[in-house]
Amino acid sequence: MTPLTPRLIVAGADRAIDFYRTVFGAELSERYVDDTGQVIHAALTIGTAIIALTEERPEWHNVAPTTLGGSPVMLNLVVDDVDALGDSLLAAGAENVIPIADQFYGHREGRFRDPFGHLWIVTTITEKLTPEQIRARMGQG
Repeated sequence: MTPLTPRLIVAGADRAIDFYRTVFGAELSERYVDDTGQVIHAALTIGTAIIALTEERPEWHNVAPTTLGGSPVMLNLVVDDVDALGDSLLAAGAENVIPIADQFYGHREGRFRDPFGHLWIVTTITEKLTPEQIRARMGQG
């Protein structure tokens, strides 16, 4: 089985590539354009994960979250310093959707919408908890 690679559809692929490289330290491994110069495929590596992206093209049924009015999908990125990443996201133009805070399940995390409409949960794991410990903190154990 091959890894699952999310493909993000964006309006402004080259700006998105620059954003993800700046904020997440993503490395660009592939970038292909059509004869008009629009990005039809790019691949970026963030840590050990690969994300692909393509320019919005309604004629191919590739519609960006900014056109749709939002995205029902969230990408979760685990990092060593969520607060520093949150600051970088804001400085680069992301919107804070849920502020970074300590959570009962042992994570410090927050949610951000990037300038291209994609939602990111950014997380630092602060405690390794068992399912029983999490249920107890929820009042279910």
